[in-house]
Amino acid sequence: MGKLAAAIVTVTPFQQNCTILWDDETREGVVIDPGGEVERIKAALEETGVTAKTIWLTHGHIDHAGGAEALKQALGATIIGPHEADRELLESIEQQSEMFGVPGGFQNAYPDQWLAEGDTVSIGEHVFEVLHCPGHAPGHVVFYNSAHRFAHVGDVLFQGSIGRTDLPGGDHDTLLRSIREKLLPLGDDVSFICGHGPGSTIGRERLNNPFLT
Repeated sequence: MGKLAAAIVTVTPFQQNCTILWDDETREGVVIDPGGEVERIKAALEETGVTAKTIWLTHGHIDHAGGAEALKQALGATIIGPHEADRELLESIEQQSEMFGVPGGFQNAYPDQWLAEGDTVSIGEHVFEVLHCPGHAPGHVVFYNSAHRFAHVGDVLFQGSIGRTDLPGGDHDTLLRSIREKLLPLGDDVSFICGHGPGSTIGRERLNNPFLT
């Protein structure tokens, strides 16, 4: 088993971190949250030499899932996640496109497999635990790999901030509970990639994030 490697492709006007994760020995990988600009994501896969047969979704907002269906078709991949509580969001991506005024070929997404708390997903031998972390979106999930002390937290937690809760299905208190009960207990040494902007560590956010102090 090789090490985990990551590349971020920042896509769409939402500046969303589409993440490619892979095993550096086998080059087997996954695409997390292809929000759009699918040709750029495909180019990044070719550049890194990564084969991705699965797409993982953290939640159903347009900026994270708007390109999932097109990428699925392009790669012959399967879409895994998020939690089924985001079904309505995923089936209204085209509607979200009109609402936000962002044309660009966004498509509704139809996962091949929903995820729930306690499930696991894998990249080869790298196993990730699934944590259901609602608040930003009802069906938001986080992917956590204990061996590498690493998580992909989507839009739950950011460097110095937290996910917005003013969108449909958002709830501030629920989001803070998800962070306190699911993310902070992972440990201060856990580093994370988030859905927008630079990553951080749980410890840094516990100390410095104004929403948590």
